[in-house]
Amino acid sequence: MSDISILAIDLAKHSFQVCATTAEGVVKFNRKYSRGKLSQLLAEHSSCLVAMEACATSHWWGRYAQEAGHEVRLIPPIYVKPFVKRSAKNDANDAAAIATAVRQPGMRFVQVKSQEQQTHAMLFRTHQTLTRQRATLITTLRGHFAEHGIIVAKGDAALLAYEDTMEAQEGAMPDLVRETARLYYHHMAQLAQTIATLERQMADVAKEDEGIQRLRTMPGVGPITAAAFLAFAPPMESFRRGRDFAAWLGLVPKQLSTGGKTKLGRISKMGQSDLRRLLITGATVCIRWARWKGVKPDGWLGRLLERKKGTLAAVALANKMARILWAMVTKKQDYRGGLVEYA
Repeated sequence: MSDISILAIDLAKHSFQVCATTAEGVVKFNRKYSRGKLSQLLAEHSSCLVAMEACATSHWWGRYAQEAGHEVRLIPPIYVKPFVKRSAKNDANDAAAIATAVRQPGMRFVQVKSQEQQTHAMLFRTHQTLTRQRATLITTLRGHFAEHGIIVAKGDAALLAYEDTMEAQEGAMPDLVRETARLYYHHMAQLAQTIATLERQMADVAKEDEGIQRLRTMPGVGPITAAAFLAFAPPMESFRRGRDFAAWLGLVPKQLSTGGKTKLGRISKMGQSDLRRLLITGATVCIRWARWKGVKPDGWLGRLLERKKGTLAAVALANKMARILWAMVTKKQDYRGGLVEYA
């Protein structure tokens, strides 16, 4: 097995398919391995190139292979799909497609995340999941109240404040409805307390990182965005320029060009969705404050708001924020102003 240069692994939970090839692409074997056997193979095999799709558990296996002395390359699944044989979709063909894709010139790879990054990612994902659950409970309870003729004012605060009114008004609703509503309020209170705890933890983590503190000097970047940046963003040095980072986030127009005619469409949305969403949200807040306080008409944002409205302006501002974030990290400089200039 000394001539094996590439181990292409199709990941799963318990059954793994490994396609071993030479540097020229000659297949030496393509067989299944159990979890224990795969660990043994990576530990005992001489140093080679280990290729996997960037999917669930790939970063853990990537770190394991790196510790065993291998070079690891994670490939986005969308770049592997064109090399899957059309005859059949199975584990053996998937592993062979990975082995073919990793040898392509100009192929793009995903950097293996550290355990610390994945810890921050878990903290952020948990916060987002609980926030969605709380929003679902609020929407559902509001709908149930409406079915009984109780219309609560708009806003989460109004619905939460209605709990005291509900307890004070006897006979306003059936007892079973009131008891069920108490369950909703109880779960919403627990979720709110847990979410607040997670937010404090993310803020504490951000305080310990000098780079994240630098990012928070920019308008529109708060502790949640900073935590997402810490969890998902690769090293900024891996991007040649700020536009490459904006493209990685999916904030650049999608090209529909042919015959020498350039056509630009909506943003590609091809990159990291969480950071993109948070940057657009932060840009929306900046625009809202700019319209409330007034913005210099001759400034960049002032000219933008004259040309673009609503989400278009927010996306354009988010794109500029991404480029500035790249410059701040690579040059190790704090935000120096100029993005939002109030009148």
